[in-house]
Amino acid sequence: MELYQTRFAEKLKEALTAVSPTIGIVLLLSFTIAPIPPSILLLLLFGAVLLIIGMMFFTLGAELAMTPVGEKIGTRIANSRNLGIVLLLCFLLGFIITISEPDLQVLAEQVPSVPNAVLILAVAVGVGFFLMIAMLRMLFSKTLRSLLILFYFLVFVLAFFVQDDFLAVAFDSGGVTTGPMTVPFIMALGVGFAAVRSDKHAEDDSFGLVSLCSIGPILAVLLLGLLYHPESTGYAGSEIPVIRDSVELWRYFAAGLPKYIEEIAVSLLPIILFFAVFQMISLKMRGRPLKKIVIGMVYTYVGLVLFLTGVNVGFMPAGNYLGAMIAGLSYRWVLIPIGMVIGYFIVKAEPAVYVLKEQVEEITSGAISGEAMGLSLSLGVSVSIGLAMIRVLTGISIFWFILPGYLIALALSFFVPKIFTAIAFDSGGVASGPMTATFLLPFAMGACEAVGGNIVQDAFGVVAMVAMTPLITIQIMGAVYKYRFAHARAEEALEASYLDIWADDDIIEL
Repeated sequence: MELYQTRFAEKLKEALTAVSPTIGIVLLLSFTIAPIPPSILLLLLFGAVLLIIGMMFFTLGAELAMTPVGEKIGTRIANSRNLGIVLLLCFLLGFIITISEPDLQVLAEQVPSVPNAVLILAVAVGVGFFLMIAMLRMLFSKTLRSLLILFYFLVFVLAFFVQDDFLAVAFDSGGVTTGPMTVPFIMALGVGFAAVRSDKHAEDDSFGLVSLCSIGPILAVLLLGLLYHPESTGYAGSEIPVIRDSVELWRYFAAGLPKYIEEIAVSLLPIILFFAVFQMISLKMRGRPLKKIVIGMVYTYVGLVLFLTGVNVGFMPAGNYLGAMIAGLSYRWVLIPIGMVIGYFIVKAEPAVYVLKEQVEEITSGAISGEAMGLSLSLGVSVSIGLAMIRVLTGISIFWFILPGYLIALALSFFVPKIFTAIAFDSGGVASGPMTATFLLPFAMGACEAVGGNIVQDAFGVVAMVAMTPLITIQIMGAVYKYRFAHARAEEALEASYLDIWADDDIIEL
């Protein structure tokens, strides 16, 4: 019990550190250049409390349950000698986990051009298919870079033929698919597969699953755009709630809570059933390890319910209203630097970012620090939100940002260590989680509506931009790492050659 109390205290501190800067920035803006009604402010503050508690439960639950379950299932699947069964199980896992992803539900509800079920099923099939490809890459030790170049080439060829209403949504779907439910499980699955291999590149290859699974939804929605012709693509803005007192505030959250209790139950159920079947047939865990996983599943469920209630009910209206207020100013250009500052801090509150940083530190034995990863992600997201706000103000197509961005990212992959490329492309999907979908996307929508832009074409794409820039910043970190390592090796060689000219007695005397 004392151990759990200590872990809870650690996770609470992490959550407070992550969320406090964003709340502080919003409060500063609300008391200065962008006044917001008391009802919106109350929603934001109460939502922040739920978000912090939810993050605390979720991150601990992911450590106790989602990660170990993913690793164990990955190891057992990889040990199977039947390639057909391996591929079938990978497809089913990808499909099940994607339908379980809360971020995708959030995006689907905000996309006016496609029915929710159609979009979710298309994305789930894309993830399932690409999880099979990712596992084949690991089993046969193929390079990630060549696959990324091939599939992103297909993505951009298709993008030329798809109408603008589908373009931003397609790239957004690639970002939201890899959220708090998907990332811990898929990354752990990769570690489990890598554990079966004994070669020196196995650890490097354990990364890259998230990056490949992010491509599947993009291709699926682009294909959907070629085949599906919706009758209406108009966007209807959401109503701003009016809260008169604390009782109404509680009723508003209480009305939203059952929806997320049911949604997360439906989301987690397939994963729990899959684990239960594996447990009975193959794993056969007993005692404390099994109890730990059950407790972790409960924590994950409670954490996601509280987190999603907080961000959807509390943060979404605040983001929308704040974006509209700032864009309505006579000096609306200030939207760009404000968006960059919010982007820098908001990525720290993404639950899946913690999972990625811990996984990177563990796999690399601390050679790549979580702190350096966090800084690179924050800088990347800051730049991406700045570019997204430029799109909102100018109406420039997302294509002219995404195409050069991915070309730069793929070009950098030729000059940095392989592991940094894999981590970078994984990070893109991880950075674009529920905080992006429920605060930054409504923020862009509110701003776009205020300037009279096309919301579907100009505001959507924020998630895609957030998913793109970390690919560049983390690979730049890899280039710096490579340079420092080479420089240190050169100094060691120089020192060794200098000592070679001395006799042994002289060295001892020295």
